[in-house]
Amino acid sequence: MELSLLRAQAHSPSYFSLMRGSAGERAPVDFCIPCNPYFPTPDIFEHLGRNLETILKFYPSDAGTITDELCSTLGLHPKTVAMGNGSTELITWIDHLLVRESLAVPIPTFGRWTDQPLETGKRVDMYPLLESRNFALDVNDYVSFIRTRGSRVAVICNPNNPDGGYLPKHEVLRLLDRLIDLDLVIVDESFGDFVDAEPYPGVAAEAAVRPNVIVLRSLGKNFGLHGIRFGYMVANPALAGRVRDALPKWNLNSFAEVVVFMMRQFMPEYQESLTRLGHDRRAMFQQLSTMPGLSVFASQGNFLLVKLPPGQDGVPLRDHLLTEHGVYVRECGNKLGTTSQFLRLVVRPQEDVRRLLIGMTQFLYSGSLHEIPVNGLHHRAVNPLSA
Repeated sequence: MELSLLRAQAHSPSYFSLMRGSAGERAPVDFCIPCNPYFPTPDIFEHLGRNLETILKFYPSDAGTITDELCSTLGLHPKTVAMGNGSTELITWIDHLLVRESLAVPIPTFGRWTDQPLETGKRVDMYPLLESRNFALDVNDYVSFIRTRGSRVAVICNPNNPDGGYLPKHEVLRLLDRLIDLDLVIVDESFGDFVDAEPYPGVAAEAAVRPNVIVLRSLGKNFGLHGIRFGYMVANPALAGRVRDALPKWNLNSFAEVVVFMMRQFMPEYQESLTRLGHDRRAMFQQLSTMPGLSVFASQGNFLLVKLPPGQDGVPLRDHLLTEHGVYVRECGNKLGTTSQFLRLVVRPQEDVRRLLIGMTQFLYSGSLHEIPVNGLHHRAVNPLSA
């Protein structure tokens, strides 16, 4: 595996880049890119495969037709929705059209919420989420920060990336009420479907009737189809229409159209995939938590943030996992608000997690049971596979 790919850019290299640099080696198990491993089902992939020639050969319908079908399936009004070629396209247009001078954003978080406005000359007011508080967002403190800085736009990701921290719905609504005077408040719910802390946690319905709120949702992350590049935003008709009118009429591809028109049929399978993933997240959290000196942060996303034991660095661990175990992880040294001592690990089925745990144990504890110092005490290393 060509490790130079991991050092060539700020963002993690794509799976395709890794495969091109693998020189025929086995495909890595992807713990880096947050993707639903249980959806689409094999039957859905078989259906897509049978129709591949048609999907690739013919022009898609316009974005309005695809958006109308999505809204019909999800119970949304088409005038409150704009669909994009991935959430980053929508973030780009929101920045160009609706962010005038300044934007407040908690860090660490998804990098485009800091990078995009900085690239267009906006002032980005970065509110630090503290490790000592498990990266939890305090609404009162965040509002105070926004008032002190004079930010005109505020963003939260809920659940947050990379830690998976979740702000309950009533707290999100309290934040929206407190910031009613801002130009814009954006709630990025790209990982919202993975939340099981409470039912129906999103605030899209509220965004549709509030004067200054946008909710962003992802389809690629939730459906396990990053390659299609599709997502949507919900806002009041004036805000949604402003973004929708700026987008190209045919900004969505034929794969996106086919999947959107299949959604209603396969919604039970999709819900089952979310249930399975929630079970895997709890199991993976427990297994990682048995590793001495490793800090694991509670998550409502489809990933877990871990902090390595004192003195350990994520870069050599990432390289070891990829070259020796065929496991690809996200080292967070280039993510604002964290360091290379942190890894973000995507939730995957147990057979994949076993490979991850074996590789981490081998690197961190020399692969054997022995005494290691943790917080000034000596503990015996635990095999996470037997916990």
